[in-house]
Amino acid sequence: MYSLLMTILLILSVFIIIAVMMQPAKTDSAMSSLTGGAGGLFAKQKPRGFEAFMQKVTAVLLFLFFAVTIAMVYVSAH
Repeated sequence: MYSLLMTILLILSVFIIIAVMMQPAKTDSAMSSLTGGAGGLFAKQKPRGFEAFMQKVTAVLLFLFFAVTIAMVYVSAH
């Protein structure tokens, strides 16, 4: 059982890395903060489309990661 959970954990880890790397960058350049760019004007918008989908996928993968981790601790303790 422990080896099955470890395999699932490793697969989830790879999927989390892929999901995080596929998310679009949200960083503004340093020049924008110095010149008073209007980047902060639209900073509070909700993500839409692909960005929203990737955020949900990442959240689900992280939840599964922590659930499997807790299951591994439980299995190893008993």
